[in-house]
Amino acid sequence: MSKLSDRYDPGPQIAQCGTINLGTKDLEKSLFFFRDTLGMEEVERRGNVSYLRCYQELGHHSLVLTEQDEAVVNSYSFRVKRPQDVELFYEELKKQDMDVLEIPAGTEAGRGTAIRFLLPGGDHPFELYYDIEKPLAPEAMRSRLPSNSSKRRGLGVRRIDHFNIQTSPSTINQAEQWVRDNLGFKRREFAYLPDSPKTIMASWMSVTPQVHDLAIVANRLEKKAQLHHVAFNMQDFSDVLTAADTLRDLDVSYGVGPGKHGIGQAMYLYVHDPGSDHRVEIYAGGYLIFDPDWEAIEWKKEDFPEGLTWYGDPIDTRPGSRGRDTTGSAGLHFGAGFPKAAE
Repeated sequence: MSKLSDRYDPGPQIAQCGTINLGTKDLEKSLFFFRDTLGMEEVERRGNVSYLRCYQELGHHSLVLTEQDEAVVNSYSFRVKRPQDVELFYEELKKQDMDVLEIPAGTEAGRGTAIRFLLPGGDHPFELYYDIEKPLAPEAMRSRLPSNSSKRRGLGVRRIDHFNIQTSPSTINQAEQWVRDNLGFKRREFAYLPDSPKTIMASWMSVTPQVHDLAIVANRLEKKAQLHHVAFNMQDFSDVLTAADTLRDLDVSYGVGPGKHGIGQAMYLYVHDPGSDHRVEIYAGGYLIFDPDWEAIEWKKEDFPEGLTWYGDPIDTRPGSRGRDTTGSAGLHFGAGFPKAAE
């Protein structure tokens, strides 16, 4: 007898933030930060490309570091819910006359077939995939807890948490609406620009019970394809405070924090990877949404500062780094974000 769910097809869906591929000018400095300090496991190395995961991630990797001339974001990848969803998304995007590339299995180590396209209105290089290997960590590093891929090391980041991206005020409504309509993200909290009350200033969206798996923010310099930060999750507030104390003693560019967001109610600490200068948020806490009829919370102008910073240092809203130049179809070539990316 078939399961009830087998008789219905909800269409292709996004399951979670999967991986991010960061270009870095100095791979060893970036590994010092992500592997040696934050405690990520380097699962595999292919020439100038390193694949890493956090200690509670069973998949092959959540972070790809590619040594190249430009410290740009090569790709933002999302895992879909079912194997067939990769092809279903491909067919849907082609119906919209979008340029979509199929990326063969193994192009990114440990990952199956994926598709690649530029976010309409944002030009960020997005990739969707399902299949990913789940290798065991080396025995000396392996945890006795089967839900952990390895022992906790360093500062102990446990998983990738979310992406915060920026695009121009003139295109942000298009980008935010497209993500909601086509990728199934739900708007959780948001604000409009004070001088343009119909233009999104910032929107926090998710496909999981988190307040946001993806945030999109208007770039005040009218730039597209910008990264504000990628966030990695820690277990609790005290871990963020320990990270702040530790990172102050190291050769790591310190941003702002620790503090607490009003939006999402998580504790934050912003620092910069010394190899690439990409902004990284160390993130813990926050509330979860289980209500199926959740109504998005709007932050008004007079209250918005408390939304960004409930307590702590004010948030720096300038871009943390940018995406690869995506004029025309430049952002869709296979070299971007893969082992031969460093021309």
